[in-house]
Amino acid sequence: MSYLTRNEDLEGLSPEAIIEGVLAEASGAPCITCSFQAGGMVVLDMLRKRVPEIPVLFVDTGYHFAATYAFRDRIAETWNLNLVNVTPKQSVAEQESVFGILNQTDPDRCCRLRKVEPLFDALAPYDTWFTGLRRGQSATRRGITVVEDHTLPNGKSLLKVNPIAAWTENQVWRYTIEKGIEYLPLYNDGYTSIGCEPCTSLPVPGGDARSGRWGGKKTECGIHIVTAPAEERAWC
Repeated sequence: MSYLTRNEDLEGLSPEAIIEGVLAEASGAPCITCSFQAGGMVVLDMLRKRVPEIPVLFVDTGYHFAATYAFRDRIAETWNLNLVNVTPKQSVAEQESVFGILNQTDPDRCCRLRKVEPLFDALAPYDTWFTGLRRGQSATRRGITVVEDHTLPNGKSLLKVNPIAAWTENQVWRYTIEKGIEYLPLYNDGYTSIGCEPCTSLPVPGGDARSGRWGGKKTECGIHIVTAPAEERAWC
């Protein structure tokens, strides 16, 4: 069964049913990438009840907010997570000594070195990759499908699963509140999309959730390839 056919079958299902269906059908090792934002926490909560030991990949760029690190550590302990801290080849100090402050001069290269390449290397042992991506987060994510085939740079193909692709922001927060899930305190300060501290600001008035990322110069880091018409296709 191709992933396109599965999308037709899965599109109208609840995230829990999508997860159940994928786990029942998929072979090999699953994982989830999670930056401990609200959407990721929702999917992680659903997954950990079914696969308690699922590896939780956190891309530790070295530039995250102190509040993000504290929250990650608290949730990892409280939920007894199998946390996998994914780190770049160079420390922040090493990278800055060689290239300067790339998040100011060349944010695409900074993202590639500190996010994209380390994560794609870390995904190599897995066969199913769960995320908290949603179509409503930004224009560049409108083409997200529930499941897709993702090919890593080494040629390995994974099944990438976005169980809450169709969910709205309100649905994410409704689940969060109803289930009593903790959330990053930075949301209380008005942030709607939280990444590395130097590249995260409050959303632009009237803008989408990711409009505060990278000073408005871009909204995607390079990890996710969205299936969309050519004029809308983007790296996210």
